[in-house]
Amino acid sequence: MADTGDINVGTIIRFNNELCLITEYQHRTPGNLRAFYQAKMKNLKSNKSVEYRFRSGESVDIARVEHKMMEYLYDAGDELCVMDKETFEQVNIAKDMLGNQLKFVKEGMDIKVSFEGDLPILAETPTFVNLAITYAEPAVKGNTSNGALKKCNVETGAEIMVPLFYNEGDILRIDTRTGDYVERVTKG
Repeated sequence: MADTGDINVGTIIRFNNELCLITEYQHRTPGNLRAFYQAKMKNLKSNKSVEYRFRSGESVDIARVEHKMMEYLYDAGDELCVMDKETFEQVNIAKDMLGNQLKFVKEGMDIKVSFEGDLPILAETPTFVNLAITYAEPAVKGNTSNGALKKCNVETGAEIMVPLFYNEGDILRIDTRTGDYVERVTKG
């Protein structure tokens, strides 16, 4: 058993018999009261956020989690089929583990999957992905004010906003956390 001093942001703990990911964690010492840790956690099963105050020195159960980089193979309904590149073992993970990042996933992409034993509990896409534009609205002549944007679709089907000078076939680097384009990637 670990105690509250061993927890950091990103730690996965067992809280009320549920796996929870620590998203915020602060040590507080209010005036002449006892110190405590304020934690914000995301329940990995229900995706709900929970806040809790841990007493300083309180015992917590840190989950044993193994992280693997796996290759996305294909869409299997409500799940994605991914493969371990070393053992070639295939595992299905729920699409809702990726949340909004799912719209930037394409076949052959590496996904970080976290396991507790043999059970996949968490999945993350790379922070930045390179995707080609498959459709871009034509720019309107005379619309050259600063920061003018237009809609475009990328190869995964996601719709993003880009500056007017981007066209079909251009490759963009996209931040999967926000869904915003970052820069144009040069071909070759």
